[in-house]
Order: sequence, then C-alpha cells, then structure tokens
Amino acid sequence: MRDSFFAARAFRDLADLNAQADAWCLGPAAERRCPEDTALSVGEAFAQEQPRLLALPENPFPTEERVDVKASKTPYVRFDLNDYSIPHTHVRRGLTVLADPDRVRVLEGLQVLACHVRSYDRGAQIEDPAHIQRLLEQKHQARQHRGTDRLAQVAPASRLLLTQAAERGNRLGAITRELVRLLERYGAEALQAAIEEALRRGVPHPNAVRLALEQRRETRQLPPPIAVPLSPAALQRDVIVQPHRLDGYDQLTGGSHDAE
Repeated sequence: MRDSFFAARAFRDLADLNAQADAWCLGPAAERRCPEDTALSVGEAFAQEQPRLLALPENPFPTEERVDVKASKTPYVRFDLNDYSIPHTHVRRGLTVLADPDRVRVLEGLQVLACHVRSYDRGAQIEDPAHIQRLLEQKHQARQHRGTDRLAQVAPASRLLLTQAAERGNRLGAITRELVRLLERYGAEALQAAIEEALRRGVPHPNAVRLALEQRRETRQLPPPIAVPLSPAALQRDVIVQPHRLDGYDQLTGGSHDAE
C-alpha cells in the first residue's frame, strides 16, 4: 500500500482517496500474481477462497471515533476543531460524539441529539436550523415572561387582563410588549388604574388601557408623557417592594431586652 498505492498519489478528499483505493484493490492489486501460486492472480485466488470464509456478523463492528465532550452554556459541542450544534435543552452536560468519515453524531446515553455532515474545516460552526429556531423561540418566550413578571409586580391587575385576553384568543406577546411601553411612559400607578378601568368596561386590550390613560391625563391637564428608557440595572434598582408589618421586629427587640 505505501509503495504501490500511496506513493506520489494525489486526491481531492477522503472520499476520492477511498474510491481510488477501491479501484486499485480491484484492479492492479487483484491482477498481480498470487505469491503462493503464480499460476493464479490474487483476484482468482480470492474467488476460490471466498466461499470458505466466515460470514460477517449481523451487527457491524463499531468503527466510529468516540469522544466524550462537555457542552458549555452555548448549544454547541467541539469535535476535531469544529463546533456542532445541539438542542439548547442539553447544555452544560456531558455528551458523547460518534464520528465516521461522513457524519458526526452527538448522543446523551443512547439518545441521538444531533446528526451533522462532518466538516474537515478549522473553526467552523455546523448548525442544524431546527436547533437555532428552537433556541430563538425559547429566548422569545423568556423575554415575554420577564415582561409579564414585571407587569405583575407594578400593576397586579395586568394578570387578570392577560387572562381575559388569552380567553379571547389575543396574542399575549404583543399585549405584554404594549403594556410595558405604556408602563414606561405613564408609570405604574397610572397603568394600574387604567387597566382596572379597561376591565370594568369589559375590554381587556391595550387600546382600552391607552384610552383610559389619555382620558386620565386630559382630565388632570397634564402634558403628554415621554418615555425614558432605563438600563436593566436601573429597572432592577427601582423595582417596587411590597411593605410588610414591622411588629415582628418589635417582638424580637423586646425579647432581647427581656433576655438581658
């Protein structure tokens, strides 16, 4: 093989090399004289011997390269200098990569998480569009939940409005975004009052909330509000905290004096 096949041979890729090897084995290598019986070629000797050979096992011997990998916080695993995408639900886990010359599979136990065409580049990202789409959908849902939680803290009536809107088949994501914008423009107290007014009218929709806010502003002869965008740090710093009774602290103080 080294002297007769590989020496000075050019090939495009691994598939081309394997095709040339097959052609060489069936051609020049099979046509040469058999060392044990020079009256036969190697191919003729193999044809006589082949019926006496044992059959291959039903389950092929595993020849894939096996590598244990660790998925970080991003939905990719690295193998052979390239990154292959996995479902975002399996980050921060120990996984297994099985690779052959044509494909790369990523498994958790016996479950196949991803299957990609193998890349022989360096530093490439090989992605399954379905993995990226599910990740984008998850991020969209997370942003919606953050907006809903924020509204519930500053305007508790928003929970009932969103519930009634869902019962009517309205899009909660768009409603949540609009209510957050109204919160940034008018403030928590005004938004709470406007949502209550919209619920009394039986219209659980941001348009009714906006109308109530404008009517409230005109009644008080206030100028149009201007939204002030704040950083996430400022929003967390200014979160509304519900006050609690302080009787328990008085009891603790009294108890410490009694103990003295």
